[in-house]
Amino acid sequence: MEALAFPSYGDAPRIVIWEMTRACALACRHCRAEAIPYRNPQELSTSEAFALVDAIVDCGRPIFVLTGGDPFMRDDLGTIVEYAVKRGLRTAVSPSATGRLRLETLLTLARAGCHRISLSIDAPDASSHDEFRGVRGSFARTLEATKAAQACGIEVQINTTISRFNHARIDDIADLLVTLDAALWSVFFLVPVGRAKVADVLSARETEEAFAALHRVSENVPFGVKTTEAPHYRRYLWQHTREEDRKALRLSAIGDGKGFAFVSYCGDICPSGFLPYTVGNVRTDRLLDVYRDDPFMRRLREPDSFDGKCGVCEFRALCGGSRARAYTMTGDAFASEPTCAYVSPMWRELLNA
Repeated sequence: MEALAFPSYGDAPRIVIWEMTRACALACRHCRAEAIPYRNPQELSTSEAFALVDAIVDCGRPIFVLTGGDPFMRDDLGTIVEYAVKRGLRTAVSPSATGRLRLETLLTLARAGCHRISLSIDAPDASSHDEFRGVRGSFARTLEATKAAQACGIEVQINTTISRFNHARIDDIADLLVTLDAALWSVFFLVPVGRAKVADVLSARETEEAFAALHRVSENVPFGVKTTEAPHYRRYLWQHTREEDRKALRLSAIGDGKGFAFVSYCGDICPSGFLPYTVGNVRTDRLLDVYRDDPFMRRLREPDSFDGKCGVCEFRALCGGSRARAYTMTGDAFASEPTCAYVSPMWRELLNA
C-alpha cells in the first residue's frame, strides 16, 4: 500500500492555544500545566496579549483557544476575548469548573463574542470525576455550567482525558454527554507531562480497544467525536471504513507543530502544550516565522524523517504518531509512537531483512 497524502500545514498553524495563566483552584492529578493557586508575575500582560492576538491574525486567523490553568483567574479575560473577536478570530475558552465559573462570568464571555467553551468530564458519575479532578463538587459545577453556557448562547465542548483511570467507561461517558447536548466530544489520550504519570498511559492494546469504543460511539451520538494526542485514531478510522465511504471522512492531519502551535503563560512557543520543547518566545520572536522556520518545528511536519516504524508507515502523513508522547516517554520527539499497535508491511519487511 502506498503512503497516503495529506497536507503538511507548513504555511501556518490552523489552531493556536494560549495558556493565559497557570493559576487554578483545582488539583487535577493529570494536570499538564502543574497548576498553582496564584498567578505568576511573568505572565503576558494585557497589552502583550493584544500583541499576541495580532500575531495570530498574521497567521491567517486560525482558531484561537484560551486555556490555563484557569483563564478566569485573569480579570482581563473578557477584554482579551473581545479584542480577539473584533480582530476576526474564532475564539474559544477552556475554563476550570470552580466557583469563578458562574452565570455572570459566562455572560461576560458571551458579550465579548466567545463562541464556545470547553469543559471537562472524565467520568460518568460525580464521585469518580471529583476524585480525578481533586475537588469535591467539580462534577456538579460542570453540569451546571454546561446549562448556563448554553443559555447564554455559547456552545459547549466536552473534553475527556482517557487513561487507565477511565478507559473502560467510554460508553458510559458518551451516554452522559448525549443528555448534555454537547457540541463536540474532544477525547484527550493521556501524555505523561506535568502531573500525569507514565503508569497512567494506556498500552498499545488498550489504546486500540479505546479506539474501537470511540468509533462505535461516534456512529450513534448526535455530536462529533475527535481525539487529541491520538493521531493513530485517524489510521483506525481509515482502516475501519469501507473504501467507497472514505471520501466522506472528515480527517485532518493536524498534530504537534503541524497545524498547531502553543504559547505558554510567559510567551514561550512550543509545538503543543503536551510537547514542552521551546522554539521561541512571542516577546522577542514573530510567531509565524518561528512556526514556519524553526528546524524542530519543520521536522515535526516531515514524517518521512521519523524514526522506527512511524517513519515508514503508510499512514505517516495522516497520523505520524503523537510526537508529544514519543518525546515524553522516550526523550526523542521523532521516535515511534509508544501506544500504536499497528505494524506496517514495510516495517515488517525491514525487521525480517
